[in-house]
Amino acid sequence: MFHFYDLWFILLAFLWVGYFFLEGFDFGVGVLTRLMARNDTERRVLINTIAPVWDGNEVWVVAAAGATFAAFPQWYATMFSSFYIPLLIIIVCLIARGVSFEYRGKRPGRRWQRNWEQVTFWTSVITPFMWGLIFAGMVQGIPINARGNYVGSIGGLFNGYSILGGFTLLALFVLHGAVFTALKTADEMRARARKFVPALGAVALLLSLAFLIWTQVNSGDGASLGVMIVAFVALPIALFFNQLGREGWAFAFSGLTIMAATAMLFLALFPDVIPSTLNPAWSLTVSNASSGSYTLLVMTIVAAIFSPLILLYQSWTYWVFSRRLSVHHIPAAH
Repeated sequence: MFHFYDLWFILLAFLWVGYFFLEGFDFGVGVLTRLMARNDTERRVLINTIAPVWDGNEVWVVAAAGATFAAFPQWYATMFSSFYIPLLIIIVCLIARGVSFEYRGKRPGRRWQRNWEQVTFWTSVITPFMWGLIFAGMVQGIPINARGNYVGSIGGLFNGYSILGGFTLLALFVLHGAVFTALKTADEMRARARKFVPALGAVALLLSLAFLIWTQVNSGDGASLGVMIVAFVALPIALFFNQLGREGWAFAFSGLTIMAATAMLFLALFPDVIPSTLNPAWSLTVSNASSGSYTLLVMTIVAAIFSPLILLYQSWTYWVFSRRLSVHHIPAAH
């Protein structure tokens, strides 16, 4: 039987899949500003590859959080109170990261710029790690009581599985960012980005194998197993196309890896949205955590009208700024 809450669980999964696919590469580029760039000009090239799109990518997380609040208020309340500290860190990082992009070039002093570059790097490291930790925690389950209140400690959110989830997402994003850099840059930077990809791919593959298999054993079913296989197959294909110099295909398959891994987490979660480790009867599910049918119907109509407009606008942005960049396109520092 069709229920609007099932539909909105799928739509929320779609928003998170889109967010991790799009912002995954710009977090990865942020990490590469310290790992790959050899000088100030190369760092400016890297930042310029994501400058036109990073804020548009963040629209997806705003939409996901807003849709969770409206469609699943109990899920939203328990998630934001249980993971209060990790989510606060993420919000601070997202604000500081945006400020670092805007303020880095406001003054010519090298110390000023170097400090903002450090902010870009560390916020690009910490944010994906925290997202991985939160999603791993939700899939694994947390101690919530019959009222949906978290009754554990902040330290209880950090365990082997959730920490592995954090490092896995970080590794996948850095790989995705390196592939994107190869796609968006030219000349020597393009070649160097391609050389980074195999080593990053090996790390991402090992971490993904451990984390996704652990997830499948604990919470998976037939559907999540199928999506997990897609993720494992797509990653080596991305590395193969990178070796051939086909960066567009490599980017598509590294993105497919992230999308499949994220979709697997939602499949492993369903029909729960936050399982209770104290008593399965106290778990939040798509039915007991959702809004009423009328609210979900109105939300569906609004989403059907405005979502295509947002997708068209973002597609146009990527098309306009599709040109490759190199150090020759960067004007001299002033």
